[in-house]
Formats: sequence, C-alpha cells, structure tokens
Amino acid sequence: MATETVAKPRTSARVGVQKFGTFLSGMIMPNIGAFIAWGLITALFIEKGWIPVPALGGFGTNADGDPNGGIVGPMVTYLLPILIAYTGGRMVYDVRGGVVGAIATMGVIAGTDSPMFIGAMIMGPLGGWTMKKIDSIWDGKIRPGFEMLVNNFSAGIWGALLALGGFYGLSWVVQRFTDGAGAVVGFLVNNGLLPLTSIFIEPAKVLFLNNAINHGVLTPLGIQQSLDQGKSILFLLEANPGPGMGILLAYMFFGRGAARASAPGAAIIHFLGGIHEIYFPYVLMKPILILAAIGGGMTGIATLAITNSGLVAPAAPGSIIAVLAQTARDSYLGVILSVILATTVSFLIASVILRASKNTGEDDLSAATSRMEAMKGKKSSVSSALTGDRAGAHGEGTVLTRPVRNIVFACDAGMGSSAMGASVLRNKIKAAGFPDVKVTNSAIANLNDTYDVVVTHQDLTERAQPRTSSAVHYSVDNFMNSPKYDDIVELVRSSNTEGAVSEAGTTAAPAESAQPAAAASSSAAATHGAHAAVPASGVDGQAAEGKGVLLRESVVLNGASRDRDAAIDEAGKLLLDRGAVDVSYVHAMHEREESVSTYMGSFLAIPHGTNDAKEHINHSAVSIIRYPEGIDWGGKQVKFVVGVAGINNEHLHILSSIAKIFTNKAQVAQLEEATTVEEVLELFGKVNA
Repeated sequence: MATETVAKPRTSARVGVQKFGTFLSGMIMPNIGAFIAWGLITALFIEKGWIPVPALGGFGTNADGDPNGGIVGPMVTYLLPILIAYTGGRMVYDVRGGVVGAIATMGVIAGTDSPMFIGAMIMGPLGGWTMKKIDSIWDGKIRPGFEMLVNNFSAGIWGALLALGGFYGLSWVVQRFTDGAGAVVGFLVNNGLLPLTSIFIEPAKVLFLNNAINHGVLTPLGIQQSLDQGKSILFLLEANPGPGMGILLAYMFFGRGAARASAPGAAIIHFLGGIHEIYFPYVLMKPILILAAIGGGMTGIATLAITNSGLVAPAAPGSIIAVLAQTARDSYLGVILSVILATTVSFLIASVILRASKNTGEDDLSAATSRMEAMKGKKSSVSSALTGDRAGAHGEGTVLTRPVRNIVFACDAGMGSSAMGASVLRNKIKAAGFPDVKVTNSAIANLNDTYDVVVTHQDLTERAQPRTSSAVHYSVDNFMNSPKYDDIVELVRSSNTEGAVSEAGTTAAPAESAQPAAAASSSAAATHGAHAAVPASGVDGQAAEGKGVLLRESVVLNGASRDRDAAIDEAGKLLLDRGAVDVSYVHAMHEREESVSTYMGSFLAIPHGTNDAKEHINHSAVSIIRYPEGIDWGGKQVKFVVGVAGINNEHLHILSSIAKIFTNKAQVAQLEEATTVEEVLELFGKVNA
C-alpha cells in the first residue's frame, strides 16, 4: 500500500544556526532594560562617570573606613546573570525551570570573581531542561495531597545539586573560556585586526543573526571588558547604525521604484528607531551591497579603535539615541565619528554599486525575491501572492472559516521589526472598521498555535510555520509598506463580516475543532466562506466516468499504515492509482509535512503537496483513509487522513465539506462509526447538498 520510501528533507544549516542564536539572544533581549539601567548608573556614578558618587559607584571608603560596595558591582555580578538564567530556564520549562536555573547559576557566580553571563546562559536552560526531565519520571505517580511537597523538594534538591556542580566545575570552565575569549579580543585590538570582524558580522546580520551575534556573544564579552576598563568597543561592533544608514541613503539618491520611495521612511526607523532589520531587504535586493555594509562596519570599528572609544553597556535597540545614551564619558567624539564615517563609506560604496547597475528593475521586489531564492538555494515567495510554504500551512491562499481575532507579527527577537509591522497593520485594520481584531508581536521562539494569522519576514517563515500550523501565514519582504497588508485586511473583512463565515464556524465549536476550518482554501477574496452548494452528484455522481473528485475506490475504512510517513504514502498511493498525480507529487507531500504539519485537529490530517508540485497533478482528486485505532502524527493522534491534489481550485468544495464535517462532533462520530464506504460518501453528499 505504499510508494517508495521518501527521504525527509533536512532543515538548512542557516535555520539551525538562527534557532540557536535566537535562543541565546532570547535570554538577553527581555532583560535589556536591566542592562540599560546598569549602564546608566555606571556612566553616571562610577569614579570616571559624569557624577561620581562613591556610595553608588562602589569606589573609595565610607565614614568607618570600609570599602563602598555600591550598586554597580552587585548588579552586574548578581542581578543581570540571575535574570538571564531565570529567563533561559523559563524558556525551557516555564517558571519552575526559571527558578531552578537561577538557583543553579548562583553556584557559578560564587565560584569566580568575573560576571558569569556565559555561565548563566548555560546553567539557566540546563536547570530548566533537567528539571523537566526529572519531573517526567514521576509524572502522574504522585499520591494526591503530596504534589506540593514533591514538587518543592525536588526543585530545591536538584537546584542545590546544580549549584554545587556549577561552583566546583562549570565556573572554572567558563572562567577559562572567558579569559581565552578576552585574550582573543585583546590580540585583535592590539594588532589592529578588529575591523576584520565586519567581514563576518555584516553578512551574518543580513541573515537575521544580528541579535544572536550582538546579545549572544558580544554583550557577555563586552560587559566583562566594560567592568574592567569602564567601556567596551564590543558593544558597537554590530550595533553601529552607520553601515545600514549609508545603504539606505544610497537608495534615496540612486535607487529606483518602490525601493527609492520607501528608503527615507526606512532610514528614520533604522537610525532613530534602532530597528536594523529594516535595511536587510535592501541588501537582499542586490547582495553585492553587502560590500558597502562591510566597508562601513570596518571603518566604524577602526575609528573606535584609533580613538580608544566605546560604550559602557549594550545599545539596544541600535538607535543613535541608545548609542549616545550608553557612550562612555570620554568617547563621544570617537563614537559619533565612527557612526558618521561608517555611514559615509557605506554610502559611497553603495552609491557606486547602484549607479553602475544597468538593470532598471534591479530595485523591484520581484527581482529581489529571485535573488533571495538564489542565495537561499530554495524557492521563495513572489510579491503578488502567498503560495506554497510562504502562503500558509495548507497550500494556496489558506482561508479560515472562523473569524480572524488574533494576528501576530513574529521576528527574531519580537521587539524590533515585528513591533513596527504590528503597529502599521493595526492601524490599517482599525481604519477598515475592525478595532476588536488583536494585532500583537512576538519572538518566533515564543509562538504557539493559538493565532489566526501569522506574519513574518519571508526569510523567517520556515521557522514560524511549525509552531503555528493551523494559522494562515503571510510572508513579507519588508515591514513598512508591504502590499500583503492589504491582503490581510481583506481577509479580516471577508472573514469577520456577517454571512461570510460558515454556519459550522468555530463560534459554536471548541478551539481544537475549529482548526480543520483552515483547510478550506480559495484563490480570491470572493470565495471566503462561500462553500458553494454542490449537489451530492458533484461528489460522487461522476464516479462512473472516473472524473469525480472523490470516488468509492479512494475511500479506505481501515488503513494499513502505523505511522505518519507510511500514511502519507498510503494516501498518495490512492491518488496515484487514479492517475491523478505522479510519484513526484507524493514526494512533495512528504516535503510539505516536513515544513509544516498538516494536522488539523479533531483527529484529522490533510497531507498534500507543496505549491511547486502542481505540475505533477493530472487532475483533481481526494483520498480518504480511516485509522480506527489512530496513528501518531507528530505527537497528535490522527484517525482520518485525507490526501488532496487539486487543479484550478476544483478540490475546494470538498475541502470546505471536510472543514464543516470536522467542526461538527456528531458528524465526526458518524465517520468513526461508519461501516460502509457509502455511508462516508453519503455524509459528504449531505454536506454539499
């Protein structure tokens, strides 16, 4: 019953690095306010600060002759690492993981005299993860009334053991690593090689590794250097707004079309708002512009090194306002000069590149998309429509039969470009007359499958889809003025207008039962909720001619498969037997499953091919397989697998029928109890009648 085994595609190395980097920066970003507070206190009250105060800055002695402790030292030694550890532990195992991670980190802090940021970034997640594993050992086995006793003592005992391990073991390892990293930085500075780091930093930024580099690597090292020297050049290796500003200025003078028109607004957001992601698409339009970013970055770093300038704490976001607020007292000239020179060099290089371009469509977003595809080595979206992996979890133009209530913008850190995009779209939706639709922003790592619509930059969609498989996904190439915002507004209007939502919508169904509605697809706004009334013969009446979408021979009441991949093969085999598809389409069904789960809820999965596989469809067809005992589908139980292949949206009526059936518990029960194929066909016939 199965086709040949299909190799599962692997996630790209870049996405893997992004995920790891996002996790690291995810421990730092929520606590940036604490870093800024420490930086301001340091800049003001240390011995070399603007307003030296011994009792606050921690220098000199008090009236009794005892050394002043101050608050600068305790904040960087205890507060900041513990905040990082708690955040990391909570990311892994909620509050319980955060508490254990914080306890464990105290051992690392006490085991050395250096600020243990790297130790906190290890012990926090480690504490949360190990506590989660330990809890799983006796999950469901604790006698009633003893839960609190077991939970509290297990967390306390394990946290204490981790703290001891950190004190006697990890603190020494981290200290050696910190000393080694500091020696490397010192070597680069002393030999004038630090500017060369831009060769790696600037391209990595454009690949959305900026937060990982800045807050996952440079910030911990910079804090140590700042504590020793009162400032650090490392805080500006990535955060300098000059390179991006130069590229945007070049587009303002020498760009074309939409890129030139949007560049002034992007420049304001980048330079004053500190959202560096805003200029990444402009580089991706013409990747050679990365040379301008590298040139500007190297110039800025060289200027800082020559003038011995730096910041006292991280500048986050990378706004010129934040940069100046964290500049050391003796470094204003060097820092300002580094931003100006970085902007100038980047502008000059980018201007030469743009003026030398002979392609009048170079700045067109569709051209940028094709170049991005070449860089990524895989298909990307086009600016006219969101399809395939870019469009949503379920093929062409996924449509919800439930009203749109929650929209989320997701980016790497959830604080920069996503917040800007959410603000823009929120205003558009309010202007359209739907103020009750909630538009929020979030880090990809914090997404869950509770949203109706998810919006991401097209380079990040691959990471967001698995976390939000039942939502409609929109990918944009910029967060300022994407034409996709109008598409989303139209989706809200069509889905939330009275009469546009199916009577079987989720207002009367549980949240999980609502998920199958996402399978009802359409290529135009006019079809939203328009479950066209197709007679029963439309489902099975053409069976004699072999032209129906759903035929008797395509319904199996007792599937033979025992796992997800075999079930996809089994559903694909039924489509193959009818000549509806070729074997490449079955391969594409597996590819789709790897990118985003087709589990819909209510024991239903709808495997189908990627958008690129349409050429492998001969005619529209649907196969239905029931697994009475259920099979595991990525951690979810599935009893019904519906294979789908469609040309020219001919399969949309049956998908609408499936959505309506599986939002009705009584009809799902009928399907579970059906003893003949005719009962299944009759049920679908009644829905379409």
